[in-house]
Order: sequence, then C-alpha cells, then structure tokens
Amino acid sequence: MTPTIEELVHALTLEEKAGLCSGQDFWRTKAVQRLGIPAMMVSDGPHGLRAQRPGATDHNDSVEAVCYPAGCAAAASFDPTLTRRMGAAVARHARSAGVGVVLGPAINIKRSPLCGRNFEYYSEDPFLAGELAAGFIQGVQSEGVGACPKHFAANNQETRRMTADSRIDERTLQEIYLPAFETAVRDGEPWTLMCSYNRLNGVYASENPFLLTETLRDRWGFGGFTMSDWGAVNDRVAGVAAGLDLEMPGSEGVNDARIVAAVRSGQLDEAVLDKAVGRILNIVLRAADEAARRPAAYDAPASHALAVELAKESAVLLQNLGALPLRDWQKVTYIGAFAAQPRFQGGGSSHVNTHGAVSALEAARRSRRKLRYVEAFPADRDQRDESAFLQAVTAAEESDVAVIFAGLPEMFESEGADRRHMRLPDCQNNLIARVAAVQKNTVVVLHAGAPVECPWAEDVSAVLCMYLAGEGVGEAADALLWGEANPAGRLPETWPVRLEQTPCYLDFPGDGVTADYREGVYVGYRWYDARHLPVRWPFGHGMSYTGFVYRDAALDQTTLEEDGTATLRVTVKNSGALRGAEVVQLYVSDATGTPTPGGRVPQVLRGFQKVWLEPGQECEVRFALTARDLAHYSAELHDWYAAPGRYELRLGHSSRDIRATVPLEYRTARRLPLTVDENTPLGILLADDRTAPLVRQVLEQNRQAADNGGGDGLMPPDAMAQMLDAMPLRGLANFGGAQAAQAMDTLLPLLRQALQS
Repeated sequence: MTPTIEELVHALTLEEKAGLCSGQDFWRTKAVQRLGIPAMMVSDGPHGLRAQRPGATDHNDSVEAVCYPAGCAAAASFDPTLTRRMGAAVARHARSAGVGVVLGPAINIKRSPLCGRNFEYYSEDPFLAGELAAGFIQGVQSEGVGACPKHFAANNQETRRMTADSRIDERTLQEIYLPAFETAVRDGEPWTLMCSYNRLNGVYASENPFLLTETLRDRWGFGGFTMSDWGAVNDRVAGVAAGLDLEMPGSEGVNDARIVAAVRSGQLDEAVLDKAVGRILNIVLRAADEAARRPAAYDAPASHALAVELAKESAVLLQNLGALPLRDWQKVTYIGAFAAQPRFQGGGSSHVNTHGAVSALEAARRSRRKLRYVEAFPADRDQRDESAFLQAVTAAEESDVAVIFAGLPEMFESEGADRRHMRLPDCQNNLIARVAAVQKNTVVVLHAGAPVECPWAEDVSAVLCMYLAGEGVGEAADALLWGEANPAGRLPETWPVRLEQTPCYLDFPGDGVTADYREGVYVGYRWYDARHLPVRWPFGHGMSYTGFVYRDAALDQTTLEEDGTATLRVTVKNSGALRGAEVVQLYVSDATGTPTPGGRVPQVLRGFQKVWLEPGQECEVRFALTARDLAHYSAELHDWYAAPGRYELRLGHSSRDIRATVPLEYRTARRLPLTVDENTPLGILLADDRTAPLVRQVLEQNRQAADNGGGDGLMPPDAMAQMLDAMPLRGLANFGGAQAAQAMDTLLPLLRQALQS
C-alpha cells in the first residue's frame, strides 16, 4: 500500500527533512531512496525549454528546443488562449525531457521600460498580466507538468536585484504589484511559485511571512510549494519559518545543517519544517505519477509551426500610412542585419538553445519574393560604416519601398543589467532618418524586448513591432509584411515619446540600496492618462489591414448592487475587406468624485476579448462586472473598496481610442472609515452622505460663522467656497461665538453616532 504524505514525513529523519528543502544540484531536488522518494527536475521555460542535456556537466548545456515568443511578445497577443497553447507545448517537451516543473511564467509589472528583464515580463497592467499568466499555467499543467510563476514580488529591476529594497506603500503594492500573482494563483492553481531576490519594505522576499504565508497561502489559498530564485536565500531558517519551502540550487548542505540545528535548539518548530516537506513531497510525487501515466508527446515540427503562428498573432502594427502590405510588383529593398540575423529572444536564464530560427530574408527567399538586400549595419553592436550607409540610401531611393529591420542588440538588454537609456543604437537611428529622407515608403521592423525611442516615427510610413517573437519571427514577419497574415497584436505597455516622461524616471533604479516607488499607483497608462501626456503609442494600441466598428453598447441593468453582477454588451463588426482580429478593451473610470488617498487614476483595464471576424461579419462581446471591477485598494480598510455613485464603462480599441462609453450606477452601504474631531474640515463632512445633513443644518443655524469662515464676502465666490471647505469644525466657534460653540458641542456626538450607524 502506498504511504501517505503524512506517513512519509513521519518516516524521515530530521536530516532528511532538512535535505529535502534544498536542491541536490542546479536543477534537481533530492531523492530519498530508502523511502522511494524520487528526485524531481525543474527547468527554465517561460518561452521554451532550457533543460540541461543528459550527461552534461555544465548546467547551461541545454537540450535543443523550440523558442516561442518571449513574454513581451506573447502579451501583445492579448489572448490567454494563446499563452495556454504555448504553455501546453512547452510542457509536452518538458515531459519528454524528464522535467517535472517549468519555471515560468515571469509576470512582474513593467514599472520602467529600462528594466533589463522586461522582455520576459508581460505588461505594465496587472489585469492583463494576470490573465495571460493564468492561461500559460493552465496550459503547462494540462499536460501533467507543474508551472512556477515568478518572481514574487516587486522584482522590477536588475540593478542590485539580490539586495535592493523595493519600498512600496500598501495601496500600490496591493493594486499594482500583487494582483497578477493573485490571478495566476487563484485561476491557474500552480504547483509551485518562486520568490524574488529583492527585499520588500525591508524584508527579503525569501523570508517574508507577509508574502509567503499571509498573502499567498492565507488570503489566496495557494496549495503548492514555494521555492527560492537561484541564490536568493538570505537567512534559511527565517525562510522556512516564513513559508519558503525549497532552496535552489542549495548550498551543498550548509543551510541544511542550519535547519537541523535550529530545530534541535528550539529556534524552529519541527512542525513548521514538516509542513514544508509535506508540500514539496506532494508535488514531487505528483510529478512522478504524471510522468509515469503520460507518454512523451513532443513534436518538434508541430511546435515550430505553433511558434510561427504565435509570432504572427503577437506582432503589433504600430503605424501604417499606406506602405503595408507590400505588393509583388513593387521593387523592395530589405536593409539592416536583423533581416538576416533576427534577434528573437532575450539573454539570461530563459535563453533557449534553438537552431530552428528562420530570418525574414530567408523566409522571403523561400516565398520567392523579389527584393534586394543591403546589410548597412550589424545586428550585434553600434557600428557605423559610411560606405555601407550610402549603399543602403541609394538602394532605398531606387526602390518603391525600403524595409529597415532594426532593433536592440543583445548587449543592450539582458537579464542581470538594466538599460541605461531607451535609444536604439545611434547607427540605426541615423540610417533610418537618412533612408526616410529619400524614400517616403519606408517601413521599420523592430526587434526589441521593450519600448525604444523612435525620433523618426513621423518620417516613416509604417512601423511593425515584432518584439522578441521567438524562432518563428522571420516567417511571421514575412507573412505580415506581404499581407498573407493580418496584424493582430496590441501593445501590452505604453511606448513613451522619451525616457524623461516615464513615471519613475527620477527614481529608477534607486540608489543601489533602496528603490522608492514614489509614483505610487501611477504606472504605465495610469500615469500618462492622469497627466495628459502625449505618448508615442498608447497601451492597447495596434493597427490592422481591416477596420472595425462598435455599436449598441448597453448594460443589462443600469445599477449594480454590492453583491450583484452587471453585463455589458457591445456589437463589433469587421467593416473592411480582410479577415482580421479586434481586441475589445474595457476600461472602468470612477466618476463618483469621492476623494481617494493616493489619487484616483483616470481609468483601469478590467476586461478584454480578442475576436476574429470575416469581412462584414459581426459578433456580440460581453463583459460581466462586479464591485471588484469598480474598486481601488483602500489602505484604511486593508481591502478593496468601491464608493457609491456613478462609474463610466469605456469600450475601446486602445486606452486612448475609446469607441463607446456607458454609465453605471453603483449602490453600496459600505463607506470608508471616518474619524471626526474638532479639526475635521467641513468639506470632508459635507462630502459624506452620513454627515452632510447634520453639518448643513448647523451651518444654516449659524450663518454668521459660515460667512466669516468663508471670507466674509471679501473674496470671489470660488475662493470663499474653498475657504469654507477647508475650515475645521472648531472654526464654527472661532467665527460664530458662544452659540456656534454650543452647537458644535452638540454636533460632534451626533456626527460620531451617524458614522457608527
């Protein structure tokens, strides 16, 4: 009879328990042969398997694998069904390689475009990141392999990432940096989860009970085991106590011995260690059982075809004044080394060993396109060759269309280092400007893991962003450029005009010791919208070779109760001549006028749906809304809160292309806590429906105090109103004398009673 987890834990020695809480080597957990406990292999895999080759002594010597679009590109699909398919494909390869857990997805928020690991992350928006992450996790685990979302939490920079202290206020943390993980945990139910290197408000993530126990397990119901990022452990005993189960890759027994000593001294309760061991064993045995039951089913050609399909759906047509799609009769020149040597993945732990990548130039030749190619500049460095530039400019001038394949060399962005600026290599910017000056039909194809400044954007006809689209990048670019596929991607992040306009420009990456998130909840489009800043291309933006119209947007009910649901419907029609995809985006705007500590953001994404339509075809898109969709996080309540009143539901093609707005009234008896004393401003009391009637009554009875406190008629009406708004309760006595003072003595108890009812 197979022993239970509890029986296995009971049968282990203290030393064996401690040993199971750290890795055997770089990629494997420890086995306990006498009890039939196997080792489990884990592997990087956010966009393709990076499993160590069997028999290899170098842990970076990985098997050949298919490289799918990196997180930056996959997110541009705006389609969780695609991330689910990618996850399933990665898992099938993992299972064939003996891997039990795939280390991914990486879902940290893109706080700054300079973060060196942004190519691996999904979005600046937590709703989008969470939905895509849940899809990937579901896909991986549907194939009997565990997923491991990372890096929990607030790992938003590479600068001194192993020690930096991310200092974030409660509302910002709960509203921006935790929700994607919450969605991933609740909807994806991952087998494991990886903590980050950094400290959060002074406490290392690897020993942070607020993150690992209070939030992850107690609030979100996470049932798997937690592991450290590689080398992230600071105090191993504190980590076990806080909820960190597995240390990777281990410390060759050093920390195991510390755990044993802590238990024997009474510093660490052995029952806490037992829970950690039990959680690890549950997943290790589950992975072994799944591997035994399921045959390997990895199909490399089918996986490559999927990589091409995903790349097509993830590319974003940022701009098109008519140069695209290309026509067979045109004289076309390809310019730039990225045409022949595309950059399609990032550097670091997620790097996939693939030999299946096809360049756009090779794809064009396979399709028998008639074109000319000029290298002009290298793909791996910033190097200018004037003779090569002249050749490229001349070729562009002699052509009908010039297509420049540009992007960031790997040395410009990689795990381990943040970018220092947002520019392309100077040689590329210079050449693009020179080509655009002689060729109005200039197209720029970008290969980068994050936004770049585009000073030439207004001078070129079209810009196609491939991000880092995996090994299918060339075949996808070929199909998109020549009109055999219709661009369907949308920007998962705002592309600013220049770096100085970004939300954390003055604070990123901090002083090397602390990183202060002073921009608060104003991350990405929340920042640009609140300040009405121009952007190069907004969040959610993406063009198509066809068009779409929205009509008949309506709610099934105009009022939403606190525990209810409202359904928003809109009809979308393909008004063009080609099959294409529209991503209908739902933004919610708080129009209640209720003061919000930390500020009210203009709008937040609360839904999106991608629909493919034939020419003339239409469909109805629906969104179900609850009170949580209207809410912001309240530090006073330590919970989510939506004020009663009017909200706007905005349906758009992007955050700055709203096609329909529908009002919604929200009803709730919940109110934010309010403490009243002699110094509470009248404006606060008049804005609260519980206290406003009492205050108005007293003001009417003490008109002299109100007039004197409001400026005694010596100022303009608006200034007088602001003076009255700011006047504290005690001002009634200051300006109204004994009668007003007596009224205030009576008013205070009545106000407190009203707030308690």
